[in-house]
Amino acid sequence: MKKTSKLLAIGLITVLSAANFSVHACTNFMVTKGASADGSTMITYAADAAQLYGELYYRPAKTYPAGTMMTVYSWHERKNLGQIPQATQTYSVVGNMNEHQLAISETTFGGREELQDTTGIMDYGNLIYTTLQRAKTAREAIQVLHYLMSTYGYCKSGESFSIADKDEVWYMELIGKGVKIFDARGNVDHRRWTKGAVWVAMKVPDGYISGHANHARIMNFPIANPRARVVTSITCKDIARLTTTPSIEVVYAHDVITYAQGIGIFPANGKHDEFSFSDVYAPLDFGAMRFCEARVWSGFRKANRSGIMDQYEDYALGKNPNNRMPLWIKPDRKLSLQDVFDMMRDHYQGTPMDMTKDVGGGPFHSGYRWRPMLWELNGQSYIHERAISTQQTGFSFVTQSRSWLPNPIGGILWWGVDDTYTTVWAPMYCGMTEVPEVFKEGNGTIIEYSPTSAFWLFNLVANFAYSRYSDMIVDIQKVQRDLESDFMKKVAENDAAWKDETDHEKLVSEATRFSLMQGQRTFNEWKKLQEYLLVKYTDGNIRRETEINGRRQFETLDTAPDRTETPLQPRYPDWFYQQIVDQIGDNIKHIEYK
Repeated sequence: MKKTSKLLAIGLITVLSAANFSVHACTNFMVTKGASADGSTMITYAADAAQLYGELYYRPAKTYPAGTMMTVYSWHERKNLGQIPQATQTYSVVGNMNEHQLAISETTFGGREELQDTTGIMDYGNLIYTTLQRAKTAREAIQVLHYLMSTYGYCKSGESFSIADKDEVWYMELIGKGVKIFDARGNVDHRRWTKGAVWVAMKVPDGYISGHANHARIMNFPIANPRARVVTSITCKDIARLTTTPSIEVVYAHDVITYAQGIGIFPANGKHDEFSFSDVYAPLDFGAMRFCEARVWSGFRKANRSGIMDQYEDYALGKNPNNRMPLWIKPDRKLSLQDVFDMMRDHYQGTPMDMTKDVGGGPFHSGYRWRPMLWELNGQSYIHERAISTQQTGFSFVTQSRSWLPNPIGGILWWGVDDTYTTVWAPMYCGMTEVPEVFKEGNGTIIEYSPTSAFWLFNLVANFAYSRYSDMIVDIQKVQRDLESDFMKKVAENDAAWKDETDHEKLVSEATRFSLMQGQRTFNEWKKLQEYLLVKYTDGNIRRETEINGRRQFETLDTAPDRTETPLQPRYPDWFYQQIVDQIGDNIKHIEYK
C-alpha cells in the first residue's frame, strides 16, 4: 500500500510521534543461532524514557494453590486493572529472561490511536512478565501471549516483541482492537468485535538478524494454506500446532485482515496476499522513518559492512517512504557478543546523521542533543536525531541463550544501566536467585538519589562526561572494555568448568554467587572511575599523569618532568573560536597598547 501523499507531511502526526517517542522509545535487535559466532541466540533491549529508573527485576519461581488469583497492575502507572487466575507453577524471572533461557523484549510503535482498547487488562509489560513466568520456549510464549490477550484484553497501543529461546528467535507485532463496529441501530455488533488484539508472529530465518525500534516492520506475510504439503503458516485458531510442528514459521490472529476490512482501513475486496500489517495498522510517516527505522538501519550497517544498507539511506533519512528496508538481513560475518554490544552503542557515526560532527555537538563532539527532539525556529520545524545511544536510557541488556549448556548458566542477561554508550554490561545468569544490591528494586528511585545505586553512579559519570565528551569518553571506554572483556573471559572459564555439572542446585548457587560478585565489581570499578574523572577534569582542566615508583599518578608542579603545563588547559578547536569571533569578535578583541 502506497500512501506517499500522507507520509511526507511533517504535521500533527509527527508532533505526536515525537512526543510518544520520549515516553516509549526503545531499540531491539535479534540474532539467530546461525548468525552468531558461538551458536547462541541473542536479543537486545534499551529501555529509553526520561522517567524510567534502572533496576533489575526478579521474580522467584512459585507454586500456587488452584484458584489463586493474580492482581494485574498497569506497568507504568501501577493502577489496579483487575485480576486473572494465577498459574499453579511459575518460573523464576531475572529481568526479561526466565530460568529456561526464554527472553522477551519490546518496542512500542503506537500505531492507530483509535485501536487502543481501554477495557482490556493486559498491557505490554504484564504480557511480557506474565508470559516469562509461564512459558519455556518462544513458541509456547506466543501461545501464552495470544491466550492472555484474547481472554483478558489488550489495553495499550501497538507493540513489537523480540522472543528468543535456546534454539529460535521470533518477531511478533500486535495492536489492540479498540474500534467497536456498530450495527444499523447503533449497538456494538459483538459478532464482529471481540476484545484482544490483532497480531502476526514470524520466525527469524536461521543465519539472519532482525531489529525494530518503535515502528511496525512486518509488511506482507505468508497466508495460511492448510492444503500445503508442508504447513509453514497458520492462524491462531490452529495455534495448538505451533509447538508440535517445527515447520510452522508464521502464525497470526485469524482476523488480522478481516478486522481491518471491518473497520474500513483495508479494502473489503483487498487481496490477502497484498495485506501489509505495518502499512494498515501503523501508517508510515517522517518520524517513523527518521526517529525509528533509522536506528534499525544504523544497526544493520554495523552487522553487514558490505554496503548493502547504503541503498536505504534515503529511507532512514525520512525522504523515501517507498524504499522500505527488509525485515531481516544476513550479516557479513558471524556476530560475536562484542559485535552485538557495538550495535547497541551508536551515535550514527559515519552517516549523514552523525551527531558528533555538526555544530550541535559542541567543541567536544558530543553525540547527544537535549530534548525536545522536534523544535521550531522562525516558523520552520527541525529535529534532533534519535540515535540508539541516548542519555535517557533507564536500563539495557543483551541476552544470550545457549543450548549446549545447563539452563542456570546457559542463559545470560548482560545487564547495564543508563546510556548504552557509557554503560557496562555485566553478566547476570538466568539461574540466579538473588539480585546484586546495586541493581536491586527499591535501591533509589528516579527522584530519589541512592549512593549505592548503580543507576545513579552511572548517571554521575555520564553527566560529567557530557561536559568534555571527546576527552572523557576515552577514559570511560578503557574501563568499559577492560571490565566487559574480563567478564567474557570469566564466563568462558565458567562454561568449561560447569558444562558437565548435573547438580542443578549447585549450578543455581554458583550462578547466583558469580552474578552477585560481578554486579558489585561493576559498581566498585565505576566508583573508582568517577573519582578519577573528577580529579582529572575538574574545572575544565586536564591533569597529566606520570609513572612514579611503578604507579601512574597525577602530576604536580613538583613531579612534572618539565614543571610546566600542570594541569593542561587545552584550547577549544579553531572552528569553535571562529564562531565566537563571528558573533562577538569586535567586543572581545585583545588590544595591545605601546
